[in-house]
Order: sequence, then C-alpha cells, then structure tokens
Amino acid sequence: MSTTTSLGTFRGVGDVRLIARQVRYEQLGFWLNPVAAVFTIGFSLVFLVLLASTAGNARFTQYGDIREVQYYLPGFAAYGVMSACFNMLTITLVVRREMGLLKRMRLSPLPTWVMMAAVFVNSLIISLVQVVVLLVIGRFGYHVVVPRDLGAVALVVVVGVFCFTSLGIATSTLIPNQEAAGPVVGIIFFVLLFLAGLWYPIKSSSGLGQFSSYLPVRHMILAVFATFNAGPGRYVWPWHDLLYMVGWGVVGIAVSLRRWSWAPRRSDPGRSLRSPLARRH
Repeated sequence: MSTTTSLGTFRGVGDVRLIARQVRYEQLGFWLNPVAAVFTIGFSLVFLVLLASTAGNARFTQYGDIREVQYYLPGFAAYGVMSACFNMLTITLVVRREMGLLKRMRLSPLPTWVMMAAVFVNSLIISLVQVVVLLVIGRFGYHVVVPRDLGAVALVVVVGVFCFTSLGIATSTLIPNQEAAGPVVGIIFFVLLFLAGLWYPIKSSSGLGQFSSYLPVRHMILAVFATFNAGPGRYVWPWHDLLYMVGWGVVGIAVSLRRWSWAPRRSDPGRSLRSPLARRH
C-alpha cells in the first residue's frame, strides 16, 4: 500500500529502509568529522560545567529558591537541541548548496521527502545524545534533580527538533553564501539566547520577558525547564510552549517551500534549479 504526498510517494517498508540508509550517511558525515562532533556535543556541556563550578551552592529565588545548576541544566539541554538543529544544520545546508552537493542530490533518484526526513532524524539523534550526556553529568556530577516524566522530556525534544530544524532550513535559504553563514547564524542565535534568558532568569512580566515570549527560543527553554522542575503533583506537560514551537515550525516550513534553492545563489538565475520542495517527486 502506498501513500502519495506533495513531496513524493511513500511505498512502505522500502522507503523506511531508504530513510534509515540516508540517516546512516548523515550520521557518518557527522561523526567522521570528530572536531565538529566534539564541539557540537560538548559545547553545552562545557558551559554547564563552567557555570556550575563557579556557582557553587548559589540559588535563584525567582524559581522557588532552586540551585543555579538546577536552572542551567535544562537551559543548556534546550541549547544543545537548538544548536544541533539550527546552527549546525543551517551552516551545513548553506555549505552543501554552495559546493553543489544539493544540486547533485536534486538530480539523483533520492526523493526530497526522504532527504528531509533523514535530516530531521539525524538532528533528533544528535539532540538526544546531547540531552542524555547532560542528564548523566548533571545527575551524577552535580546532583541535579532529573525529570520524573521522561515522556514529557522526549516530547519537548521532538517538538523542539521539528521547530528548529524547520527554522534552520528556512534560514539557510536567506543566507547568500557560505562565508556569511557562520557570522549570520552565530549573531542571530546568541542574541536570541541572551533575550530568552539562558544565562540568567528573566521575569515573564518584564518588558524583556514579554518580548521574548514571542520567540521560539524562550519557549524551548521554558518547556525543558518545566519538565525538570515540576514538583510532586505538578503539571509537567508545557502545552502552551509546545504549541508556540509548532507554530514557528510551520512558519519555517512555509518559508522553506517558498525560497528553497538547490543551486548556489551566486549562479546564473536563469539556469538555477531553484524550485519549491513540493516540486520534487
């Protein structure tokens, strides 16, 4: 039995195997670059260790008098997901486009939807690895209280991957060349992190808190934080934050479909293979 979509035709087990094979290639490409892999996985861990080591037993009273490390761990878990799905993915797509790799893939028999599914699964795997590493270090190294409901954490991670993978793909279509990719992505991401309260708590009622409430970064941090710091009998499924991230993910998909280009943007527009993803079969 097959299901036809705007991005191609789903043919059952065969396509699942094709996705798995493409995910394997994406994973090989990630882990065969050990410097990039270590920095991607370890960046949030290094920040957590530095902040936790300097904070000692200091506490934040804004969130029920919790230890600072209890605040930073979920924040950097969220950071790891966003970094893998936004920073790394955006720069990777821009580089592949500029090198002509996306153009070659466009001309191959690989359906577009399979490529995008593999990109999502690959980002999900990297994100889960980062979250697990942070949980282990936080639990056994700093005695952080880990989430009681791992299902809530898993849901937040999956929705976060969807949101920031979509935004990463969309942002890659707005960057003109690979030389600009690193600076543009870095500035956008770290400014948003600053506004969202990763480094310090911000009150939701403050002007900064109200402004950042429109940003997906803020909702990702709050969603992960809610799953970590829900006491006995407290609600741990942050549906409000999840819906915000889903909405931003839909916006990212819309921009991607509108602006996607397989060929380098510096090539002749008349000969470019620019086309929406929906045209690929």
